[in-house]
Amino acid sequence: MIDKRVESLEAALDGLGDGASVMINGFGGTGVPFQFIRALEGMSARNLTIITNSVRFVDGFAPALFNDKRVAKVIVSAARSRGPDTSNYERQWLDGELEIEMLPQGTFAERMRAGGAGIPAFFTPTGAGTDLAAGKEERMFDGRPCVLEAAITADFAFIRASRADRWGNLRFRGTQANFGLAMAMAARCTVVETSDASDEPIGPDDVHVPGIFVDRILECEDLRPSNAGGM
Repeated sequence: MIDKRVESLEAALDGLGDGASVMINGFGGTGVPFQFIRALEGMSARNLTIITNSVRFVDGFAPALFNDKRVAKVIVSAARSRGPDTSNYERQWLDGELEIEMLPQGTFAERMRAGGAGIPAFFTPTGAGTDLAAGKEERMFDGRPCVLEAAITADFAFIRASRADRWGNLRFRGTQANFGLAMAMAARCTVVETSDASDEPIGPDDVHVPGIFVDRILECEDLRPSNAGGM
């Protein structure tokens, strides 16, 4: 009998060690897997690569990851958020202790989608001729300059879902979906936190992420801070 539910955070994140690459879903505080972020902060894994739309939520919620200099690289589409304060990871980048790869948001999403689809790279006009294309191959297509972007995959993907069934099928609520499907497809191990992990199957018309892309499910409360907004 297929049952992808696990009983603890330790079981959910088993195998995540030094040098791991981790995709973390979330958009503007919505759909952020705060339980897994907090658990990652409590682990000893170092030299991590964090792949997320905006790392400010990770840094703000789990500052020890950056205070202890356990993150080697971040891949983001929003390197800064509102406010004048400089975050931990920004200070480390300015000091040359952390690598940042910043991408246009559509390119960020498409590189993960390509990784999940087995497409090694693709050309896009977005970013061509700008600093974001520095060091990347450029070609002309139909008279437009395009830049070559490599697919992104990861060892783990952290996802928050509104509902899951024991087979691993997921349903999101609104914006909670954001990059969830792309990350689930592109990761070698997809772990999901949800407040509702049911024995009852999610109807086929209601599935947002098929269970084939999900490895582990943990039923747990949402640790979303009150100022995070979203769901």
